[in-house]
Amino acid sequence: MAATAKRKTSKTASKQRRKPGRAQSPLRPGTAAEFCAQARKALKRGVPDTISDRALQQVLTAAVKIYAAKVERRGHDVAPFSPDAVTATETVVTACGMIRAADLNMFDVAIWFHRPQGIE
Repeated sequence: MAATAKRKTSKTASKQRRKPGRAQSPLRPGTAAEFCAQARKALKRGVPDTISDRALQQVLTAAVKIYAAKVERRGHDVAPFSPDAVTATETVVTACGMIRAADLNMFDVAIWFHRPQGIE
């Protein structure tokens, strides 16, 4: 029993020592990497509806939640995507969809947008 508790404690300690921003595990087949590959193919063929709305909602929800958690933990140095990965139009269309889904208005967004760094 004591050995089991000791192992759990050392595992917990090693998890806490990991640096923020480093991937803890690679993407496995059948997970996000597969979804991304399917999405790229659908976009290349011009058939985005081959990705179900449900799958998109699940992936986007998970991505938004983990992004927000990282920003709250580390600050604004977390890039939501790499430079030139999405267009301005794609960014605004997605942001508007999320603003509507969260039932926000532009005043709410302006308050969050203009808050000083370090105030999460």
